[in-house]
Amino acid sequence: MIVPRLALQSLRNRALTATLTVLAIAFSVMLLLGVEKVRTGARQSFADTISGTDLIVGARSGSIQLLLYSIFRIGNATNNVTWKSYEDIAKRPEVAWIVPLSLGDSHHGFRVLGTTEDYFKRYKYRHGQDLAFAEGEPFHDLFDAVIGADVAQALGYKVGDKIVVAHGVGKISFVEHADKPFRVAGILAKTGTPVDRTVHVSLEAIEAIHVDWQNGMPMPGQTISADEVRGMDLSPRAITAALVGLKSRLATFKLQRWINNYSEEPLSAIIPGAALQELWGLVGTAETALSVVSAMVVATALLGMVTMILTTLNERRREMAILRSVGARPVTILGLLATEAGLLTLAGVVVGALLLYAGLAVLQPYVDRVYGLHLEIDPPTDREWLTLGSIVVAGFLAGLLPAIRAYRLSLADGMTVRT
Repeated sequence: MIVPRLALQSLRNRALTATLTVLAIAFSVMLLLGVEKVRTGARQSFADTISGTDLIVGARSGSIQLLLYSIFRIGNATNNVTWKSYEDIAKRPEVAWIVPLSLGDSHHGFRVLGTTEDYFKRYKYRHGQDLAFAEGEPFHDLFDAVIGADVAQALGYKVGDKIVVAHGVGKISFVEHADKPFRVAGILAKTGTPVDRTVHVSLEAIEAIHVDWQNGMPMPGQTISADEVRGMDLSPRAITAALVGLKSRLATFKLQRWINNYSEEPLSAIIPGAALQELWGLVGTAETALSVVSAMVVATALLGMVTMILTTLNERRREMAILRSVGARPVTILGLLATEAGLLTLAGVVVGALLLYAGLAVLQPYVDRVYGLHLEIDPPTDREWLTLGSIVVAGFLAGLLPAIRAYRLSLADGMTVRT
C-alpha cells in the first residue's frame, strides 16, 4: 500500500498538471465511447428504418436496388408492377395486409410517394413505432398531401399550403403538374427515416395528375382540369412496389418463393432485415474509420500523459534520490511512476464515462428530435468494458517508459546539481 499512497500524494502535489492530464484523457475517452454510441445508434437506426414489414415486393431486380428505391427513395425501379399482380399477391392466404407504393415524381428534390391511408398505419420503424402526425391528418381529398418533417422544415410548409408536384425526380424540373396543385393536409413527426424526406399522396392522385400525359409529357390540346378529373376512373394500372405483412412469419419463405416464381411477370420479394444488413455491409466501413480516429485520439492523450511524466522527471530527480536514500528500492521508484500513470488513466476513464452519460442525458432528446438518431442510455456493453479496461492497462504500461528511466537514475545523479 506504500506505493499507491506515495503516488496519490505525489499527484496531489502536482494537482494542476494531474488535473489537466486527467481531463485530456477524459475527453478522449468520452469521444471514444461517444463514437461507439453513435456507431451503435446509427447502425440500429439504419436497421430500424422499416419494422414490422415481412416482405417488400417489386419488379425483378437485386435486393439492394429494390430496398433503395422502395424504402430509401434512391434510384428508380427497373419496371413497374401491374395492378393485377398486386391484387394476386393481396389475395394470397398468407397475406395479412399489403400497402402499394408508387414513385416517379418529386417536389423540389423530395420524392413523391403515392400510396393509401393504410401506409400511415402499417409503416413502422424503430422496433415497431408508429408514424405520428405533428400537425394535420392523413390525406382524405384527392389533392391532399402529407409531408415528412424534413420537407416541412426545409421548405417552410405548414398545413393548408399549396404545393405543385413536378414530373421526374430531379431537384430542378421544367415539367410540372401546375394545373393540379396539392394542399398540405398533414405533417409527420420526425422519424429519422426516409419518411421525413417524402411527400405522400394517394394512388388516385398519382393517376389524376397523369391522365393527360403520355410518355412522360403532357398531351397537346388534351388538358383535363382538376375538377374534371375528379369524375374520372382513377384506378391505378401499375405501382412501383408493395409492403407486405404476413399472418405468420413462418410463411415468409413460402410466399417469397411463390412471388419470385410468379409466372405473369418477373417479380422480386425481399426480406427487409436481410437486405438492410446486406446494404450496411457496403456502407458500414465508416464505422471502422470512426473507431480508428477515436482510438488515435485516446493514444494521443496517453502520449501526452507520458510526455508530462517525462518532463517532470528532471524536476523530481531530488525527490527520487531522497526516496532512494531512505531505503526505497529502484523497483519501488518504477512502481511509483507506473502507478501514477495508471491512476491518472483510471481517473480519466471514470471522468470520461461520467461526462458521456451526462451529455447523453442532456442531448438525447435533441438528437432524437432533430436528427432522428436514437442513442440508448444503457450500461456499457461487454465490448465497452473491455475497451475501458484496455485503456487503463495501456495507461499503466505507458507509464513504464518514464518509470524505467527513473529506475536507471542513480542516487548520485539525484544529488548532483545541474547547471
